[in-house]
Amino acid sequence: MKFYSKPIVEHDEVPLADNGRLEEIIKFWKDRENPGKKSAHNSNKKGNLCYVVSVVEYKDPHPEGKLSEILGLVQAQGDRICGHEIYHSAKPNPKTFLGRGISEDIAERANELGADLLVIDAELSPSQMRNLEEITYLPIADREGIILNVFLCHAETRHARNQVEIAQLEYLRPRIRGLGLNMDQQAGGIMRGRGPGETASELMARQLDRRLAQLQKSSRKLITAGVSQRQSRVTCKRIALVGYTNAGKTSLMNALTMAGLSARNRPFETLDTTTRCLIRRSGEDILLSDTVGFIRSIPERLLNSFESTLSEILETSLLVIVVDAADPEKELHLRTTEKLLLKLKANTIPRFYVFNKIDKLKNSALSENFNSLTHGNNWVTLSSMNTKAVKQLRENLIHAVNTEKQISNVFVPYASREVITKIYAQCRIIEIKSDVNGLKFTLEGDKKVLEQIKIASNEAIQLNKGVQK
Repeated sequence: MKFYSKPIVEHDEVPLADNGRLEEIIKFWKDRENPGKKSAHNSNKKGNLCYVVSVVEYKDPHPEGKLSEILGLVQAQGDRICGHEIYHSAKPNPKTFLGRGISEDIAERANELGADLLVIDAELSPSQMRNLEEITYLPIADREGIILNVFLCHAETRHARNQVEIAQLEYLRPRIRGLGLNMDQQAGGIMRGRGPGETASELMARQLDRRLAQLQKSSRKLITAGVSQRQSRVTCKRIALVGYTNAGKTSLMNALTMAGLSARNRPFETLDTTTRCLIRRSGEDILLSDTVGFIRSIPERLLNSFESTLSEILETSLLVIVVDAADPEKELHLRTTEKLLLKLKANTIPRFYVFNKIDKLKNSALSENFNSLTHGNNWVTLSSMNTKAVKQLRENLIHAVNTEKQISNVFVPYASREVITKIYAQCRIIEIKSDVNGLKFTLEGDKKVLEQIKIASNEAIQLNKGVQK
Protein backbone atom coordinates (compact mmCIF):
# COMPACT_ATOMS: atom_id res chain seq x y z
CA MET A 1 0.00 0.00 0.00
CA LYS A 2 1.28 3.45 -0.92
CA PHE A 3 0.75 6.53 1.14
CA TYR A 4 0.37 9.92 -0.48
CA SER A 5 0.44 13.40 0.98
CA LYS A 6 0.04 16.90 -0.33
CA PRO A 7 3.30 18.52 -1.46
CA ILE A 8 4.78 21.00 0.98
CA VAL A 9 4.42 23.82 -1.57
CA GLU A 10 0.66 23.70 -1.09
CA HIS A 11 1.19 24.96 2.45
CA ASP A 12 2.94 28.18 1.42
CA GLU A 13 -0.14 30.24 2.24
CA VAL A 14 -0.32 29.49 5.93
CA PRO A 15 -3.41 30.96 7.61
CA LEU A 16 -2.20 33.59 10.05
CA ALA A 17 -3.55 34.49 13.45
CA ASP A 18 -6.43 36.96 13.38
CA ASN A 19 -6.53 36.81 9.58
CA GLY A 20 -2.96 37.99 9.06
CA ARG A 21 -2.60 40.31 12.04
CA LEU A 22 1.17 39.78 12.33
CA GLU A 23 1.75 40.62 8.66
CA GLU A 24 -0.51 43.64 9.05
CA ILE A 25 1.41 44.89 12.10
CA ILE A 26 4.80 44.44 10.44
CA LYS A 27 3.62 46.17 7.25
CA PHE A 28 2.19 49.04 9.27
CA TRP A 29 5.51 49.73 11.03
CA LYS A 30 7.48 49.41 7.78
CA ASP A 31 5.19 52.00 6.19
CA ARG A 32 5.70 54.28 9.22
CA GLU A 33 9.48 53.99 8.77
CA ASN A 34 9.08 54.98 5.08
CA PRO A 35 6.71 57.97 5.20
CA GLY A 36 7.11 58.58 1.45
CA LYS A 37 5.08 55.47 0.73
CA LYS A 38 1.34 55.55 1.32
CA SER A 39 0.28 52.88 3.80
CA ALA A 40 -2.26 50.41 2.48
CA HIS A 41 -3.19 49.74 6.08
CA ASN A 42 -4.38 53.31 6.57
CA SER A 43 -5.82 53.99 3.14
CA ASN A 44 -8.05 50.91 2.93
CA LYS A 45 -9.24 50.64 6.50
CA LYS A 46 -12.32 52.75 7.22
CA GLY A 47 -12.70 51.64 10.82
CA ASN A 48 -14.94 49.08 12.47
CA LEU A 49 -18.51 49.69 13.56
CA CYS A 50 -18.33 48.83 17.27
CA TYR A 51 -20.80 47.88 19.95
CA VAL A 52 -19.18 48.69 23.32
CA VAL A 53 -19.90 46.94 26.61
CA SER A 54 -18.48 48.64 29.71
CA VAL A 55 -18.08 46.12 32.53
CA VAL A 56 -18.28 47.72 35.99
CA GLU A 57 -18.63 46.44 39.54
CA TYR A 58 -21.88 46.99 41.44
CA LYS A 59 -20.08 49.16 44.01
CA ASP A 60 -18.60 51.48 41.35
CA PRO A 61 -20.06 54.96 42.15
CA HIS A 62 -19.29 56.42 38.68
CA PRO A 63 -20.00 53.79 35.98
CA GLU A 64 -20.61 56.52 33.37
CA GLY A 65 -17.00 57.69 33.70
CA LYS A 66 -15.64 54.25 32.85
CA LEU A 67 -18.01 54.04 29.87
CA SER A 68 -16.98 57.46 28.51
CA GLU A 69 -13.31 56.48 28.83
CA ILE A 70 -13.61 53.30 26.76
CA LEU A 71 -15.75 55.14 24.17
CA GLY A 72 -12.99 57.73 23.85
CA LEU A 73 -10.37 55.01 23.41
CA VAL A 74 -12.41 53.26 20.70
CA GLN A 75 -12.81 56.53 18.80
CA ALA A 76 -9.11 57.32 19.26
CA GLN A 77 -8.18 54.13 17.40
CA GLY A 78 -10.28 55.25 14.42
CA ASP A 79 -13.41 53.13 14.91
CA ARG A 80 -17.08 54.17 14.94
CA ILE A 81 -19.60 53.38 17.67
CA CYS A 82 -23.09 52.12 16.84
CA GLY A 83 -24.19 51.41 20.40
CA HIS A 84 -23.06 50.89 23.98
CA GLU A 85 -24.26 49.65 27.36
CA ILE A 86 -23.08 49.19 30.94
CA TYR A 87 -22.95 45.67 32.35
CA HIS A 88 -22.76 45.32 36.16
CA SER A 89 -20.71 42.29 37.07
CA ALA A 90 -20.39 40.68 40.49
CA LYS A 91 -17.97 37.91 39.49
CA PRO A 92 -16.53 37.18 36.01
CA ASN A 93 -17.50 33.91 34.36
CA PRO A 94 -14.27 31.85 33.93
CA LYS A 95 -15.29 30.58 30.46
CA THR A 96 -16.91 33.59 28.77
CA PHE A 97 -16.42 36.38 31.34
CA LEU A 98 -20.01 37.60 30.77
CA GLY A 99 -21.90 34.30 30.82
CA ARG A 100 -23.51 32.56 27.87
CA GLY A 101 -27.01 34.03 28.21
CA ILE A 102 -25.80 37.61 28.67
CA SER A 103 -23.39 37.20 25.74
CA GLU A 104 -26.18 36.03 23.42
CA ASP A 105 -28.40 38.96 24.44
CA ILE A 106 -25.59 41.45 23.84
CA ALA A 107 -24.80 39.86 20.46
CA GLU A 108 -28.45 40.18 19.43
CA ARG A 109 -28.51 43.90 20.24
CA ALA A 110 -25.17 44.41 18.49
CA ASN A 111 -26.33 42.61 15.32
CA GLU A 112 -29.52 44.69 15.20
CA LEU A 113 -27.35 47.83 15.06
CA GLY A 114 -25.08 46.36 12.36
CA ALA A 115 -21.95 46.06 14.51
CA ASP A 116 -18.96 44.21 13.08
CA LEU A 117 -16.85 44.33 16.28
CA LEU A 118 -17.84 43.72 19.90
CA VAL A 119 -15.70 45.65 22.41
CA ILE A 120 -15.61 44.36 26.01
CA ASP A 121 -14.09 46.85 28.47
CA ALA A 122 -12.20 44.24 30.48
CA GLU A 123 -9.02 42.19 30.15
CA LEU A 124 -10.07 38.87 28.63
CA SER A 125 -8.02 35.70 28.54
CA PRO A 126 -7.39 34.08 25.11
CA SER A 127 -9.85 31.27 25.92
CA GLN A 128 -12.56 33.75 26.99
CA MET A 129 -12.13 35.67 23.71
CA ARG A 130 -12.43 32.44 21.69
CA ASN A 131 -15.52 31.31 23.60
CA LEU A 132 -17.19 34.71 23.19
CA GLU A 133 -16.50 34.69 19.44
CA GLU A 134 -18.09 31.23 19.15
CA ILE A 135 -21.20 32.38 21.06
CA THR A 136 -21.69 35.84 19.50
CA TYR A 137 -20.35 35.15 15.97
CA LEU A 138 -18.62 38.53 16.20
CA PRO A 139 -14.92 39.45 16.45
CA ILE A 140 -14.06 40.41 20.04
CA ALA A 141 -11.74 43.21 21.22
CA ASP A 142 -10.88 43.65 24.89
CA ARG A 143 -9.57 46.67 26.81
CA GLU A 144 -5.91 45.75 26.40
CA GLY A 145 -6.24 45.28 22.65
CA ILE A 146 -7.96 48.68 22.29
CA ILE A 147 -5.26 50.48 24.32
CA LEU A 148 -2.53 48.80 22.24
CA ASN A 149 -4.20 49.98 19.03
CA VAL A 150 -4.38 53.55 20.36
CA PHE A 151 -0.67 53.38 21.24
CA LEU A 152 -0.01 52.08 17.72
CA CYS A 153 -1.70 55.14 16.18
CA HIS A 154 0.31 57.64 18.26
CA ALA A 155 3.83 56.15 18.36
CA GLU A 156 6.18 58.43 16.42
CA THR A 157 9.81 57.83 17.41
CA ARG A 158 11.68 54.62 16.72
CA HIS A 159 11.88 53.77 20.41
CA ALA A 160 8.12 54.18 20.94
CA ARG A 161 7.35 52.15 17.81
CA ASN A 162 9.54 49.31 19.08
CA GLN A 163 7.95 49.35 22.51
CA VAL A 164 4.40 49.33 21.15
CA GLU A 165 5.08 46.57 18.62
CA ILE A 166 6.72 44.39 21.30
CA ALA A 167 3.65 44.82 23.52
CA GLN A 168 1.35 44.02 20.58
CA LEU A 169 3.16 40.83 19.62
CA GLU A 170 3.36 39.67 23.24
CA TYR A 171 -0.41 40.22 23.42
CA LEU A 172 -0.94 38.27 20.18
CA ARG A 173 1.37 35.36 21.09
CA PRO A 174 -0.99 33.38 23.38
CA ARG A 175 -3.95 34.16 21.10
CA ILE A 176 -2.59 32.47 17.99
CA ARG A 177 -4.27 29.10 18.43
CA GLY A 178 -7.76 29.13 16.96
CA LEU A 179 -7.79 32.75 15.74
CA GLY A 180 -7.17 31.98 12.07
CA LEU A 181 -8.80 29.38 9.84
CA ASN A 182 -7.46 25.81 10.12
CA MET A 183 -4.73 26.86 12.51
CA ASP A 184 -4.15 23.21 13.47
CA GLN A 185 -3.71 22.04 9.87
CA GLN A 186 -0.46 20.12 9.56
CA ALA A 187 2.04 20.10 6.74
CA GLY A 188 1.92 16.80 4.82
CA GLY A 189 4.39 14.02 5.55
CA ILE A 190 5.08 10.50 4.25
CA MET A 191 4.37 7.63 6.61
CA ARG A 192 7.57 6.41 8.29
CA GLY A 193 9.53 8.87 6.16
CA ARG A 194 9.15 11.84 8.49
CA GLY A 195 6.77 13.33 10.99
CA PRO A 196 3.58 15.16 10.14
CA GLY A 197 5.36 18.55 10.34
CA GLU A 198 4.45 21.66 12.30
CA THR A 199 0.94 23.00 12.46
CA ALA A 200 0.08 26.39 11.03
CA SER A 201 -0.22 27.82 14.55
CA GLU A 202 3.28 26.53 15.40
CA LEU A 203 4.71 28.12 12.27
CA MET A 204 2.96 31.37 13.10
CA ALA A 205 4.36 31.28 16.65
CA ARG A 206 7.87 30.74 15.28
CA GLN A 207 7.53 33.72 12.93
CA LEU A 208 6.25 35.86 15.78
CA ASP A 209 9.09 34.80 18.12
CA ARG A 210 11.65 35.67 15.44
CA ARG A 211 10.14 39.13 15.03
CA LEU A 212 10.05 39.66 18.81
CA ALA A 213 13.73 38.74 19.10
CA GLN A 214 14.64 41.31 16.42
CA LEU A 215 12.63 44.04 18.16
CA GLN A 216 14.03 43.27 21.61
CA LYS A 217 17.59 43.41 20.27
CA SER A 218 16.90 46.78 18.63
CA SER A 219 15.16 48.04 21.79
CA ARG A 220 18.17 47.16 23.97
CA LYS A 221 20.40 49.31 21.75
CA LEU A 222 17.98 52.23 21.95
CA ILE A 223 17.74 51.87 25.74
CA THR A 224 21.55 51.97 26.00
CA ALA A 225 21.60 55.14 23.90
CA GLY A 226 18.90 56.67 26.09
CA VAL A 227 20.85 55.87 29.27
CA SER A 228 23.95 57.56 27.81
CA GLN A 229 21.86 60.61 26.94
CA ARG A 230 20.43 60.81 30.47
CA GLN A 231 23.91 60.47 31.98
CA SER A 232 24.96 63.58 30.09
CA ARG A 233 22.19 65.44 32.00
CA VAL A 234 23.25 64.21 35.43
CA THR A 235 24.46 67.69 36.41
CA CYS A 236 21.01 69.19 35.79
CA LYS A 237 17.95 69.36 37.98
CA ARG A 238 15.07 67.35 36.53
CA ILE A 239 11.31 67.99 36.72
CA ALA A 240 8.77 65.54 35.26
CA LEU A 241 5.16 66.22 34.29
CA VAL A 242 3.07 63.17 35.18
CA GLY A 243 -0.64 62.48 35.40
CA TYR A 244 -3.69 60.90 33.84
CA THR A 245 -3.88 60.82 30.06
CA ASN A 246 -5.47 63.90 28.49
CA ALA A 247 -4.98 66.03 31.63
CA GLY A 248 -3.13 68.73 29.65
CA LYS A 249 0.51 67.84 30.40
CA THR A 250 1.75 68.55 26.87
CA SER A 251 -0.13 71.85 26.67
CA LEU A 252 1.52 72.86 29.94
CA MET A 253 4.90 71.70 28.60
CA ASN A 254 4.44 73.90 25.52
CA ALA A 255 3.44 76.90 27.65
CA LEU A 256 6.43 76.53 30.01
CA THR A 257 9.16 75.79 27.46
CA MET A 258 7.77 76.73 24.00
CA ALA A 259 8.39 73.12 22.97
CA GLY A 260 5.81 73.12 20.13
CA LEU A 261 4.70 69.52 20.79
CA SER A 262 1.46 68.02 19.47
CA ALA A 263 -1.23 68.57 22.13
CA ARG A 264 -4.43 67.38 20.50
CA ASN A 265 -7.35 66.43 22.75
CA ARG A 266 -6.90 62.65 22.42
CA PRO A 267 -5.93 59.87 24.85
CA PHE A 268 -2.22 58.95 24.77
CA GLU A 269 -1.30 61.71 22.34
CA THR A 270 2.17 61.65 23.95
CA LEU A 271 4.04 58.33 24.17
CA ASP A 272 7.66 59.51 24.19
CA THR A 273 9.37 61.32 27.03
CA THR A 274 10.31 64.75 25.69
CA THR A 275 12.79 66.91 27.62
CA ARG A 276 13.32 70.66 27.26
CA CYS A 277 15.28 73.26 29.22
CA LEU A 278 13.13 75.21 31.69
CA ILE A 279 15.93 77.55 32.80
CA ARG A 280 19.58 77.83 31.80
CA ARG A 281 22.03 79.38 34.25
CA SER A 282 25.63 78.71 35.22
CA GLY A 283 25.51 75.52 37.30
CA GLU A 284 21.70 75.71 37.58
CA ASP A 285 20.23 74.13 34.43
CA ILE A 286 16.71 72.83 35.10
CA LEU A 287 15.12 70.40 32.64
CA LEU A 288 11.41 69.69 32.22
CA SER A 289 10.17 66.33 30.86
CA ASP A 290 6.74 65.43 29.47
CA THR A 291 5.90 61.74 30.06
CA VAL A 292 3.37 59.20 28.79
CA GLY A 293 -0.05 59.54 30.40
CA PHE A 294 -1.50 57.08 32.91
CA ILE A 295 -4.84 55.31 32.77
CA ARG A 296 -6.83 53.02 35.07
CA SER A 297 -6.25 49.27 34.63
CA ILE A 298 -3.23 49.89 32.40
CA PRO A 299 -2.08 46.55 30.93
CA GLU A 300 0.92 45.02 32.71
CA ARG A 301 2.75 44.32 29.45
CA LEU A 302 2.57 48.02 28.55
CA LEU A 303 4.18 48.96 31.86
CA ASN A 304 6.91 46.42 31.13
CA SER A 305 7.41 47.63 27.55
CA PHE A 306 7.60 51.29 28.62
CA GLU A 307 9.78 50.53 31.66
CA SER A 308 12.79 52.34 30.18
CA THR A 309 10.65 55.39 29.36
CA LEU A 310 8.99 55.50 32.77
CA SER A 311 12.31 54.92 34.56
CA GLU A 312 13.19 58.56 33.81
CA ILE A 313 10.60 59.51 36.43
CA LEU A 314 12.86 57.98 39.10
CA GLU A 315 15.71 60.31 38.14
CA THR A 316 13.78 63.53 38.69
CA SER A 317 14.09 66.00 41.56
CA LEU A 318 10.39 66.96 41.45
CA LEU A 319 7.20 65.35 40.17
CA VAL A 320 4.59 67.78 38.85
CA ILE A 321 1.28 65.90 38.98
CA VAL A 322 -1.09 67.47 36.45
CA VAL A 323 -4.83 67.00 37.09
CA ASP A 324 -7.77 68.01 34.90
CA ALA A 325 -9.65 70.18 37.42
CA ALA A 326 -12.80 70.20 35.25
CA ASP A 327 -13.06 66.41 35.07
CA PRO A 328 -15.78 65.04 37.40
CA GLU A 329 -13.59 61.99 38.05
CA LYS A 330 -10.43 63.92 38.94
CA GLU A 331 -10.22 62.22 42.36
CA LEU A 332 -10.21 58.78 40.74
CA HIS A 333 -7.65 59.93 38.17
CA LEU A 334 -5.43 61.27 40.93
CA ARG A 335 -5.65 58.00 42.89
CA THR A 336 -4.78 56.06 39.74
CA THR A 337 -1.71 58.26 39.16
CA GLU A 338 -0.55 57.85 42.76
CA LYS A 339 -0.98 54.06 42.63
CA LEU A 340 1.12 53.83 39.47
CA LEU A 341 3.82 56.07 40.99
CA LEU A 342 3.89 53.75 43.99
CA LYS A 343 4.19 50.77 41.64
CA LEU A 344 7.12 52.50 39.89
CA LYS A 345 8.72 53.14 43.34
CA ALA A 346 8.56 56.91 42.79
CA ASN A 347 6.50 57.63 45.90
CA THR A 348 9.42 59.25 47.79
CA ILE A 349 10.10 61.97 45.18
CA PRO A 350 8.82 65.46 46.18
CA ARG A 351 5.54 66.46 44.49
CA PHE A 352 3.89 69.59 43.21
CA TYR A 353 0.24 69.48 42.09
CA VAL A 354 -1.15 71.48 39.17
CA PHE A 355 -4.93 71.57 38.68
CA ASN A 356 -5.15 72.42 35.01
CA LYS A 357 -8.08 73.58 32.82
CA ILE A 358 -9.47 75.70 35.64
CA ASP A 359 -11.12 77.93 33.02
CA LYS A 360 -13.55 75.07 32.24
CA LEU A 361 -14.56 74.72 35.88
CA LYS A 362 -17.77 76.57 36.77
CA ASN A 363 -17.31 76.55 40.54
CA SER A 364 -13.91 78.00 41.44
CA ALA A 365 -14.42 77.88 45.25
CA LEU A 366 -12.90 74.42 45.69
CA SER A 367 -9.72 75.18 47.64
CA GLU A 368 -10.68 72.93 50.57
CA ASN A 369 -11.25 70.03 48.18
CA PHE A 370 -7.88 70.61 46.50
CA ASN A 371 -6.15 70.72 49.90
CA SER A 372 -7.50 67.28 50.77
CA LEU A 373 -6.44 65.84 47.39
CA THR A 374 -2.83 67.02 47.62
CA HIS A 375 -2.06 65.60 51.10
CA GLY A 376 -0.39 68.81 52.26
CA ASN A 377 1.84 69.28 49.19
CA ASN A 378 2.07 72.57 47.30
CA TRP A 379 -0.52 73.08 44.57
CA VAL A 380 -1.81 75.69 42.13
CA THR A 381 -4.84 76.08 39.89
CA LEU A 382 -4.41 77.50 36.41
CA SER A 383 -5.16 77.27 32.73
CA SER A 384 -2.24 76.57 30.42
CA MET A 385 -3.68 79.31 28.18
CA ASN A 386 -3.15 81.93 30.92
CA THR A 387 0.33 83.39 30.32
CA LYS A 388 0.54 85.14 33.68
CA ALA A 389 -0.40 81.98 35.63
CA VAL A 390 2.10 79.88 33.64
CA LYS A 391 4.87 82.40 34.35
CA GLN A 392 4.10 82.21 38.09
CA LEU A 393 4.11 78.40 37.94
CA ARG A 394 7.52 78.51 36.28
CA GLU A 395 8.90 80.54 39.18
CA ASN A 396 7.28 78.18 41.70
CA LEU A 397 8.88 75.13 40.07
CA ILE A 398 12.32 76.74 39.97
CA HIS A 399 12.02 77.65 43.65
CA ALA A 400 10.80 74.12 44.53
CA VAL A 401 13.84 72.36 43.05
CA ASN A 402 16.27 74.90 44.53
CA THR A 403 15.12 74.45 48.15
CA GLU A 404 17.92 71.94 48.83
CA LYS A 405 20.66 74.35 47.79
CA GLN A 406 23.19 75.51 50.37
CA ILE A 407 26.36 77.59 50.60
CA SER A 408 29.70 75.99 51.43
CA ASN A 409 33.46 76.75 51.42
CA VAL A 410 35.73 74.32 49.61
CA PHE A 411 39.52 74.28 49.10
CA VAL A 412 40.84 72.51 45.98
CA PRO A 413 44.54 71.99 45.05
CA TYR A 414 45.60 73.31 41.65
CA ALA A 415 46.38 69.80 40.40
CA SER A 416 42.76 68.61 40.95
CA ARG A 417 41.46 69.66 37.55
CA GLU A 418 38.53 67.22 37.58
CA VAL A 419 37.18 68.65 40.84
CA ILE A 420 37.57 72.23 39.57
CA THR A 421 35.75 71.31 36.35
CA LYS A 422 32.90 69.76 38.38
CA ILE A 423 32.61 72.92 40.47
CA TYR A 424 32.28 75.15 37.40
CA ALA A 425 29.76 72.77 35.81
CA GLN A 426 27.48 72.04 38.77
CA CYS A 427 27.72 74.97 41.21
CA ARG A 428 27.31 78.72 41.32
CA ILE A 429 30.57 80.37 42.38
CA ILE A 430 29.96 83.21 44.85
CA GLU A 431 33.62 83.97 45.56
CA ILE A 432 37.01 82.55 44.59
CA LYS A 433 40.43 83.17 46.19
CA SER A 434 43.83 81.73 45.40
CA ASP A 435 46.97 81.03 47.40
CA VAL A 436 50.19 79.09 46.88
CA ASN A 437 48.58 75.64 47.27
CA GLY A 438 45.23 75.99 45.51
CA LEU A 439 41.86 77.70 45.16
CA LYS A 440 39.35 78.59 47.88
CA PHE A 441 35.76 78.54 46.62
CA THR A 442 32.57 79.86 48.19
CA LEU A 443 29.89 77.84 46.41
CA GLU A 444 26.15 77.62 46.20
CA GLY A 445 24.77 74.33 44.98
CA ASP A 446 22.82 71.17 45.61
CA LYS A 447 23.50 69.58 48.99
CA LYS A 448 24.42 66.20 47.53
CA VAL A 449 26.69 67.72 44.88
CA LEU A 450 28.55 69.81 47.48
CA GLU A 451 29.09 66.72 49.61
CA GLN A 452 30.59 64.89 46.62
CA ILE A 453 32.87 67.83 45.85
CA LYS A 454 34.09 67.99 49.47
CA ILE A 455 34.91 64.28 49.47
CA ALA A 456 36.77 64.60 46.15
CA SER A 457 38.68 67.71 47.33
CA ASN A 458 39.72 66.00 50.60
CA GLU A 459 41.00 63.01 48.64
CA ALA A 460 42.91 65.38 46.35
CA ILE A 461 44.43 67.18 49.36
CA GLN A 462 45.60 63.88 50.88
CA LEU A 463 47.01 62.76 47.55
CA ASN A 464 48.82 66.07 47.16
CA LYS A 465 50.39 65.73 50.64
CA GLY A 466 51.58 62.22 49.77
CA VAL A 467 53.24 63.49 46.59
CA GLN A 468 55.00 66.33 48.47
CA LYS A 469 56.46 63.84 51.02
